[in-house]
Amino acid sequence: MNAFATLLVAWQRSHGRNSLPWQNTRDPYRVWLSEIMLQQTQVTTVLGYYQRFLERFPTVSDLGAATLDEVLAMWAGLGYYSRARNLHACAQTVRERHGGEFPRTAAALQELPGIGRSTAAAIAAFCFAERVAILDGNVKRVLTRLLAFDGDLASSAQEKKLWQLATELLPAAEDMIAYTQGQMDLGASICSPRAPQCLLCPVSELCLARAQGEPTRFPVKTKKLKRSQRENWWLWLEHEGQVLLQQRPAKGVWAGLWSLPLFEDEAALQTAARCLGAPLETMPRIQHALTHFDWTLHTQRAELKQRPADAWFGGEWVARERLAEYALPAPLKKMIVS
Repeated sequence: MNAFATLLVAWQRSHGRNSLPWQNTRDPYRVWLSEIMLQQTQVTTVLGYYQRFLERFPTVSDLGAATLDEVLAMWAGLGYYSRARNLHACAQTVRERHGGEFPRTAAALQELPGIGRSTAAAIAAFCFAERVAILDGNVKRVLTRLLAFDGDLASSAQEKKLWQLATELLPAAEDMIAYTQGQMDLGASICSPRAPQCLLCPVSELCLARAQGEPTRFPVKTKKLKRSQRENWWLWLEHEGQVLLQQRPAKGVWAGLWSLPLFEDEAALQTAARCLGAPLETMPRIQHALTHFDWTLHTQRAELKQRPADAWFGGEWVARERLAEYALPAPLKKMIVS
C-alpha cells in the first residue's frame, strides 16, 4: 500500500468518524440514502431526515412503492429537490428492474437514476469493497492539496486527470472501507476549505500543498456561479381553517412541491385578488437564498367568507392541521408554522 493510504487507513480506524448511523453497515440502501442526502447538506441536518426516512420507508422497495408526493413531503426542508425526485426514480428502478436489490458494481450502479460516478463508487466501496475511487467535494480538496494538483477543475479534462490520480492511490480491496471513509472524514474535519488544521493532519508530511505553504489555494476552480435577484408575490387564501395550495410544475424551482399561489409581481396578484371581496393583509417579507439566486417573497393574506370558484385559482384547499402532510418549500413551511 502507498504511504498516503497506509497513514489514512490507520488514522480513520483510530480517529475517524465511526458512529454515524449510515456507517458500520453494508446495506446499500442505507449507504445510498445517506450519500444522496449528504450532497450539499451538513451531517447535522441530515441525521434527523435520515432516521425519519428509514422509519417511513424501511427498504428501497418501500420507497419505490410510495408516491412522489409522499417522498417530497418527507424531504421538505432539505432543499435541492431534484435529489428527492431522483431518489424516488432510482428506488422505483431498483424495485421494478432489480427485484429490490442494488447492483453490486460501481459501473452498474451508475446506470441508476440520480447516481453519479462518485456516489456509485462510494456505495460499491462501502458495501461491496470494490476497489474504486470516489471524488466528492471533500475528497477533491484532500487530494488536490496532497498532490498540489493545480489543474482547473472547471475543466472536464483536468477533472478526468484527478480521477486517474485518485485511482492510482487506491489501497488493496480489504482496506477500501476505511480508506474511502478516511478521505471523507479528513475533508469534513481537518482539511477544511478555509482553515485547514495541518498540524493535526495524519498525512501532513506527504502534503505538497502544505510544503508549498499555501494549502488553501487548492482545489483550483475558476468557474463561479453568477447570482441573480428574484422577487415574487404569494397569495395566502384561507377559508374556515383551510388554506389554498397549488402544486408547482414538474420542472423548475420547487418542482412538484405545494405552494401558495405565486405571482410574478404585485400588480398580477392584485388583479387576481379583485374577485375575492376581502381585504388583503401584508405579511412579513421573506428572504430566501438558493444556489443561483437570492429570492424575495412577499405575501398578501386574505381571510375569505366563501371560497372562490375553482376556475379562478385551482389547487386544493387543505386544513391547516394537515399542511405538514404536504411537501411545502422550506420558507413557506416556516411562515405557516409561525
